[in-house]
Amino acid sequence: MDIVDRDLEKAERGASPKRFPEPKSEEYEHVQRTTTSSTSSSGSSASSRSVVREEIGISRMNTQRDLERHPTELSRIQTQRSQHIGTVGRSLTSRESKKPLPKFGGGKPYPPPLPAQEEYVVEFDGPDDPCHPQNWPLKKKVGIALMLGYTTLVSAFTSSIFSAATEAVAEQFGVSAEVGILGLSLYVLGFATGPLAWAPLSELRGRRIPLVFAMFGFSIFQVGVATGKDLQTVLLCRFFGGVFASCPLAVVAAVFSDMFNNRTRGLAVTVFSMTVFAGPLMAPFIGGFIVDSYLGWRWTEYLVAIMGFLAFGLDLIFLEETYPPVVLVGKAAELRRRTKNWGIHAKQEEIEVDFRELVSKNFSRPLRILVTEPIVLLLSIYMAFIYGLLYLFLTAYPIVFQQIHGFSGGVGGLPYFGMIIGMLIAGMVIVLGQPSYARKLAANNDVPIPEWRLPPMIAGGVSFAIGLFWFGWTGYRADIHWIVPTLSGLFTGFGLLSIFLQALNYIVDVYLMFAASAIAANTFLRSLAGAVFPLFSIYMFNALGVNWAGTLLGCVAILLVPIPVIFLRYGARIRQRSKFAPTFPKPPEAEE
Repeated sequence: MDIVDRDLEKAERGASPKRFPEPKSEEYEHVQRTTTSSTSSSGSSASSRSVVREEIGISRMNTQRDLERHPTELSRIQTQRSQHIGTVGRSLTSRESKKPLPKFGGGKPYPPPLPAQEEYVVEFDGPDDPCHPQNWPLKKKVGIALMLGYTTLVSAFTSSIFSAATEAVAEQFGVSAEVGILGLSLYVLGFATGPLAWAPLSELRGRRIPLVFAMFGFSIFQVGVATGKDLQTVLLCRFFGGVFASCPLAVVAAVFSDMFNNRTRGLAVTVFSMTVFAGPLMAPFIGGFIVDSYLGWRWTEYLVAIMGFLAFGLDLIFLEETYPPVVLVGKAAELRRRTKNWGIHAKQEEIEVDFRELVSKNFSRPLRILVTEPIVLLLSIYMAFIYGLLYLFLTAYPIVFQQIHGFSGGVGGLPYFGMIIGMLIAGMVIVLGQPSYARKLAANNDVPIPEWRLPPMIAGGVSFAIGLFWFGWTGYRADIHWIVPTLSGLFTGFGLLSIFLQALNYIVDVYLMFAASAIAANTFLRSLAGAVFPLFSIYMFNALGVNWAGTLLGCVAILLVPIPVIFLRYGARIRQRSKFAPTFPKPPEAEE
């Protein structure tokens, strides 16, 4: 047992000293815990390049009362240890040098190494340390959550406001409508590529720096779109704007997992999910009125640039770091200044960045999770379908309400509010179910079971399929009142948010210590779908008609409903085989 193992056992005993008297060996059972670790990407040996699972032996008394031990400290130490071992630069055999050491300088000899180096490593002072983001005042956490919710809303809002301008852009630059839609698709394609860098960066340098930098870059590129003199400039700036705008989509949910515990994280992620989906649905009618007015299509981009600079200013001034290992870096820096003991440091400060390791370990981690983890892969396929349909609706709704029912661009965007209301209903249902979830959590000694998140997702899948059939068979004829296909949005909106929200909660609960990379993998696949679906939607609706196109999509939605059912039944077994998901020992059954 190494030093960190002993720290882990010490923390367990320190959390409940009355329940852990000096044990007799026969009173203990061996409990296996797992943690994820990655080794260097150097070529020293084949095994040093693979992701391995370390089994750490922890002794625990075989009584039901021991389940009352405080789990927070254990999970935090385990998470920090796994994050540190699995983060780029932890072991740098690739930087080993055969050159002799340079002289220390100033005629001074090299100082002796620090005695008991682990004694100089800063950690949190127990589960109630006010420095830990989960122990911040509720007012502060809610303020940060709302600020980041707005930041995410701006990113999502910008993705679809361009849909109202595609015809005007195509007309101005003399291209087809399909080429004009590229401005929408390329932005969402940026959503797919950006998280592969933003998520690992947030696990290396913290959440604040990527978010602030990304919102600044996003705003600059929106100005570039608004002032572009040719189509190439417009499309390229849309793509790079999407790359920067993807940062909140990949990182904000991880910020919420930093700040909120298992009892309240679901409510926080609800806010995040509402902004991800409500943003694209709020934008078309606003963009439609702007394009139809004397302002013209360029002001759709000036508007989002102004919104982006506001988000950048708020994040720059008020956003504090929430990533626990980086929070400890700040704590260690303050202690060094105040104590003049320069040996004090945080584990994260032992990390040095090596480019080869950066690429092989961190930037490839989201892709490895996507390919090797069936939970992430299947849920990402499901979420890719519904996310793709979200952007497909940006072309389907204009066909139904503008071409068939003859609405203008601005008025034709108002039926999206049917979907927004459906999302609000889904959010209310999930919030009202939160007390029940909290009771389950308390009954299970604050150990979350990720599969508790799935039943609303199953109901949402059924509702989503119903909405697609309803929309298809009530929107293809002008003699059916426009309110009827509008009301289908109640079911599709309810399904969209229920599926996305609970799937996202499930991924965060399963991959807590690597939540940002798991979300980045999910964002990559669903953003590809969001970029591709609008490109073929016009052809599909023109070839099949609104009714049969809706039927085809509804049938696919029905085929995907069993995915959460499978995880509800077999999720625990799948998680036990995962290389990235932390697993917890099952409580011992009470002796009869």
